Amino acid sequence: MRPGYLHPISENLHAAPLVGRAIAPSGADLVLTEVVDPGGGTDPPSFIAPLHIHDRDDEAWYVLEGALAFRVDQSEVEVPAGGGIVVPRGTVHTFWNPSARPARYLIVMTATIHRLVEALHDQKGHADMSTLFREHDSTLIG
Repeated sequence: MRPGYLHPISENLHAAPLVGRAIAPSGADLVLTEVVDPGGGTDPPSFIAPLHIHDRDDEAWYVLEGALAFRVDQSEVEVPAGGGIVVPRGTVHTFWNPSARPARYLIVMTATIHRLVEALHDQKGHADMSTLFREHDSTLIG
């Protein structure tokens, strides 16, 4: 598990301190998380997620501190603090911290994507990553 990533607060809690946790009320379609990435770089990029597509779900990021870089289809963009990006369903994407400095950001995702992220961090019994992505209405690329 990445340091400080996605520890549920409570299934039914709708407001709480967010850093390093997810607000994911039971039955809700959206999940809100705050993540701190310790720092990566660009040579080569240390991808936070592999290149993939969500078949049915949109996903959004808002950068609080530092910056994040995104590949969306064939384009690359760097999003600085105070900026955000929405990746629509069906779009190939990945992201990384382009700096050696930490980045702090919010992710707004569906409950399905949240379950995928949790499964990726707890890969017990999932030797085949492509199957894991398919089980969550997503496609691993490459």
